[in-house]
Amino acid sequence: MNSLVSVDFFTVPTTRFQILYVFLVMAHEPRRILHFAVTQHPTAEWTAHQLREAFPWDTAPRFLLRDRDSIFGHEFVQQLKAMGIKQVLSTPHAPRQRTYIERLIGTIRRECLDHVIVFNESSLRRHLVGFSDYYHRSRTHLSLQKDTADKRPIQPASAGKIVAIAEAGGLHHRYERRAA
Repeated sequence: MNSLVSVDFFTVPTTRFQILYVFLVMAHEPRRILHFAVTQHPTAEWTAHQLREAFPWDTAPRFLLRDRDSIFGHEFVQQLKAMGIKQVLSTPHAPRQRTYIERLIGTIRRECLDHVIVFNESSLRRHLVGFSDYYHRSRTHLSLQKDTADKRPIQPASAGKIVAIAEAGGLHHRYERRAA
């Protein structure tokens, strides 16, 4: 699982009815968002460039799971080969073969994008950065035994009162103990 990542695109409409595309890279273990990028016009060259940004130097995984979308064109496949990554293609119309990334996209939509107004690329990027931070540091996962992707320290009762800390633009809160 440590050498497997998934990639996918999803779309987000803006207030001016423009469609923005989000490219998402997720590590299966421990359910981390490794990279995301936003554009109005995705191309195979742009997607290949995002792959290089997601895995600089010698950090490339062994396997990359993706669907058969045409945006993953010849340039993307060539970049995978150059980086030594083997691609695993899912069966057409079978999103259950890519459950982790599909679940993450649904989580981003339900817990963030359904509650905010997206004006343009920069506002979407800002919302995604805030949610990504929340997702790694505060959102619990059943598959991680109700822990977060970034392990949390256990706080004893002697550490102080429980306070709420707003995250993801106030959409969610993290609770921790702080001295008064």
